[in-house]
Amino acid sequence: MQQINVTKTYLPPLEEYTAYLKGIWDRGHLTNQGPLLVELEEKLRNYLGVKHLFVVNNGTIALQIAIKALGLKNEIITTPFSYVATTSSIAWENCTPVFADIDPKTLCMNPDEIKKKITPSTSAILATHVYGNPCNVDSIKEIADTNKLKVIYDAAHAFGVNYKGISVLNYGDISTLSFHATKLFHTIEGGAIITDNDELAHKIGYMRNFGHNGPEAFFGAGINGKTSEFNAAMGLCILPKVSELIEARKRISKIYDELLKNTSLKKPELTERTEYNYAYYPVLFETEEQLLETRKRLNENSIFPRRYFYPSLNTMNYVGKQDAPVSEEVSRRVLCLPLYYDLENDDVKKVAEIIKSLIE
Repeated sequence: MQQINVTKTYLPPLEEYTAYLKGIWDRGHLTNQGPLLVELEEKLRNYLGVKHLFVVNNGTIALQIAIKALGLKNEIITTPFSYVATTSSIAWENCTPVFADIDPKTLCMNPDEIKKKITPSTSAILATHVYGNPCNVDSIKEIADTNKLKVIYDAAHAFGVNYKGISVLNYGDISTLSFHATKLFHTIEGGAIITDNDELAHKIGYMRNFGHNGPEAFFGAGINGKTSEFNAAMGLCILPKVSELIEARKRISKIYDELLKNTSLKKPELTERTEYNYAYYPVLFETEEQLLETRKRLNENSIFPRRYFYPSLNTMNYVGKQDAPVSEEVSRRVLCLPLYYDLENDDVKKVAEIIKSLIE
């Protein structure tokens, strides 16, 4: 029986990728800001409509560099409902994650909860566009401006998402992306840092390359955030296909919508004025027990959805217990169903039929 996973990596035609490899072999330039990476960064800036974009070797290092570039210290208010890298990056940079609970409708940070968590030690807000659904960026900007706080958006899921007619990546002081193989757009492993601030862009540019200012001089402390020509080649192959991939995911999502519309399942509400990328198909069950029984039955049929995100990050053992009851409840009941560019209609129907047999 063919296995149906929660996602599937898109790989371009092999001949397209190997054409780039020949050029790499001919030039002998494998890394250190090679010509393919320079080309990819330019094309990504144009495609996404952003001012400064730096490709790095993964989405976690993108967050860490963002925190370092902004000079953040002490407390950073963040979401308990995200992938663990959002929280671990804060802790890794010797800052303290303070969790503001989420909106039960969008599953993004609740601005009213952010306000409650601000103290004299707060330096920034680090919010996640959950499943690519934009945060309430207008309210977060107002809060940040009033309290003189920096804002980072973990936009790992938000490639190609627009809000109010522009890329959601243009909001905040810095946005970060993940280009991991499971993402809509990927470079096998990778990520990116986006800002419209020239001074920050200068910092990020040297920070991702050991701090270098030429071969024998240094601006300051840096880290190895560079990526290779091989990763850039994959990105150059995939970028022209992104619109097609989004359309395929949209079509499959609409099939799920139709098949599951008369069930007790709930979906997060999409933020108004959003052009979505259909990165995930999350559903909320009525109870955790219902979710676990459904997952068990799906697994028995070689279908592997994912509890994404679970557990709620405020329960991690290295952050100290903090209350976030909405996030904790949502994390127990949310399941991402299989969604990828070439998922067959019959497989979508199979997933839906198994779910409906258990919850109707």
